[in-house]
Amino acid sequence: MPTRTGRTAWNGGLQDGTGQVELTSSGAGTFDVSFPKRAADDADGTTSPEELIAAAHSSCYAMALSNEIAQAGGTPVALDVSADVSLGPDPAGGFQLTGIKLTVRAEVEGLDDEGFQAAAGAAKAGCPVSKALAAVPITLDAALEG
Repeated sequence: MPTRTGRTAWNGGLQDGTGQVELTSSGAGTFDVSFPKRAADDADGTTSPEELIAAAHSSCYAMALSNEIAQAGGTPVALDVSADVSLGPDPAGGFQLTGIKLTVRAEVEGLDDEGFQAAAGAAKAGCPVSKALAAVPITLDAALEG
């Protein structure tokens, strides 16, 4: 399997500095980052490590769930997955990720709710990003629609 690369160029200190994070392997884009905007309610067009983790987790989970549904004999028609990643103070000092909430609304053929919930839980456990983030509490809100 390939290795993927991201790169950040940073100038200045934590509070007054700014940077740009680049999705190097794909060339899909370069995005501004700053600590004050990372900690603010309004990101104002600036991304953060937490948003990038949320994007990685939601996409990884969607792929894992699609596979689990198929393994259970169902057909994934549409999956709408979001990940909310929270940053908060670390009692030991500094900051830490305090939680991740995965939310999925799915249209699935061939599985009842019980089968879908089993697939959703297995995808949460098996997703490589979930495994990498095992130190962070991860919750799952999964429901069938349609």
